[in-house]
Amino acid sequence: MEGKKSECSDNSFTSVMTLTKMQVPRVPQRYVLPPSQRPNPMLHLATTLPVIDISALHHPSQRSLTLDKIQSACKELGFFQVVNHGIPLCIMNDALAAATEFFNLSLEEKIPLLSDNVHNPVRYGTSLNHASDKVHYWRDFIKHYSHPISDWIHLWPSNPPSYKDKMGNYAEAVQALQKQLMKVILETLGLNFDNLHNENEEGNQLMAINCYPACPEPDLTLGMPPHSDYGTLTILHQSGPGLQLQDNNKNWLSVPFVEGAFMVQLGDQIEVMSNGKYKSVVRQVTLSAENKRLSIASLHSLPLNKKIGPAPELVNEQHPASYNEFSFRDFLDYISSNNIADRRFIDSIKKSA
Repeated sequence: MEGKKSECSDNSFTSVMTLTKMQVPRVPQRYVLPPSQRPNPMLHLATTLPVIDISALHHPSQRSLTLDKIQSACKELGFFQVVNHGIPLCIMNDALAAATEFFNLSLEEKIPLLSDNVHNPVRYGTSLNHASDKVHYWRDFIKHYSHPISDWIHLWPSNPPSYKDKMGNYAEAVQALQKQLMKVILETLGLNFDNLHNENEEGNQLMAINCYPACPEPDLTLGMPPHSDYGTLTILHQSGPGLQLQDNNKNWLSVPFVEGAFMVQLGDQIEVMSNGKYKSVVRQVTLSAENKRLSIASLHSLPLNKKIGPAPELVNEQHPASYNEFSFRDFLDYISSNNIADRRFIDSIKKSA
C-alpha cells in the first residue's frame, strides 16, 4: 500500500515500543496531554468492584442471586469481573505470551500490517490513529477480526509462529463465553436471547491486543483516553493493573488485578438495546513508570450492517425511545472522521429530550 510506504519512508511512524527501546528519558511532546486531561496521580480510590462467580449460574439454588448481582453491576457500572468461567488459565496465559512475542518483534517485521484504515480486517498501529490524533497515546496495538475464525485466521500475523494457534484458541474460548454472558444479560433485562440468536452467531468479534510499555512520565499521558466501546460486550484479559472506570459521579475507579478473571464491559449496543437502563462503561488506561502492561480485548458486536435500536419491550409512554438506530458500520464511519477522545459515538445517536 502506498500509504504504508510513505509512512515508513518519511519516518512519520514511530511505535511506543520503539521509543521504549530508545530509552527516551521523557515522553515526546506529542504525547503530553493538556493538564485537565491528565490522570490524577493522587487518585487511589479504595473500591470494591463486583467479582462474580458465574459457575453459580448452573446451580438452581444460587442462580437467582447471581442474576441479581449481574443486573446490579450492569445498572450501576456497566462492568463486572467474572471468575470460574471455564476457560483454563493456560489458554489465557498463552494468549498473553503470543502478544508479548508479537510486540517484541522488530518494527520491520510488524510494518507490513501497519494501517490507519479502520475497515481493514488486520491492523497494526500506535495511539488511536497516529496519522490524525492531535495528541498521541502511549499504546501499540494489533487488531483483527476473529469470528468465525476460519474466515479470518489466515490473515493474522504469521510471526511469531505460535501466534495463530495460541490466539486462535483464546479467541474461540472467549467467543463461547460471550454467548453465555449475552444470554444472561438479556435475561436480566427481560429479553429473550433466542430473538437475537442468529444476529449474535453472525456478529463480529474483533480482537484488540494492546501493549502499554513502561512510561518515563506516566503523569503526563494516558494509554487510552476516556471512551466506551461500540458493541454489545467487551471481554478483557490483562497482565496487570492500569484500567480505570468512571462511575455515575464521574469519579475514576481503579480496577484491581484479579488473577484468572475476565473483565466484562457493556458497550453502546447494550445501552441502546436496553433504552438506557444499562449504560456502556466509560474507561481509560493509566500507565506505569516501571511496568509494561498487556491487555487482550475481545470486542463483540452484532453484524456489520445490522441496525440496533431500543428493544420494543423496553419502550413505552413512560420510557420513550432515547436513541436512534445505529450499526457497527455507522460506528466505523464515525471514527473515520471523528476523534473519540473529543466526543463519544453514543452521544451522536442520543435523541434530544
